Amino acid sequence: MKISGVDIRPGNILEHEGGIWKVAKIQHTQPGKGGAFMQVEMKNLEDGRKTNIRYRSADTVEKVRLDTKDFQFLFADGDDYVFMDQETYDQITIAAKLLGDEAAFLQDGMQVTLELYDERPISVQLPDTIEATIVEADAVVKGQTASSSYKPAILDNGVRVMVPPHISSGTRIVVDVYAKEYVRKAD
Repeated sequence: MKISGVDIRPGNILEHEGGIWKVAKIQHTQPGKGGAFMQVEMKNLEDGRKTNIRYRSADTVEKVRLDTKDFQFLFADGDDYVFMDQETYDQITIAAKLLGDEAAFLQDGMQVTLELYDERPISVQLPDTIEATIVEADAVVKGQTASSSYKPAILDNGVRVMVPPHISSGTRIVVDVYAKEYVRKAD
């Protein structure tokens, strides 16, 4: 679907120079002389390159639609992760760099959503929150107030989060995957 250069918004997926790019930032500029233009910062979803492009209002660009499909995480295989399609039971292998830091939060059997372009995975959406067990938590320092004091703790997946003082080692908590923050104690 073609859209005008001034209709580009952050989060849009565009086709540019034969690649798939995600719009990170935009800035609309109207100089004193000449026509208005949109300064667009984009990141290539296949190799991670970044670029800045100027689009005039007369320019058109191809907006890409991505397919989303539910998959289940099976296991890690070296630097790759293996997922299973929930409908066809086909297995797909995805490189660790596509997941980034969120890979540490993957758990056996976890339901994830893959965004696909021409049947190729472009990104992986994990659930917003997961349950994890604290394996190591610092002792509470006496005299600290309960309102704003948090202490560092390490989860069973190796990720470090800040938790309230009443949380101790062995406690199950709910963690925000993308913010890497404590949400609440698990039920």
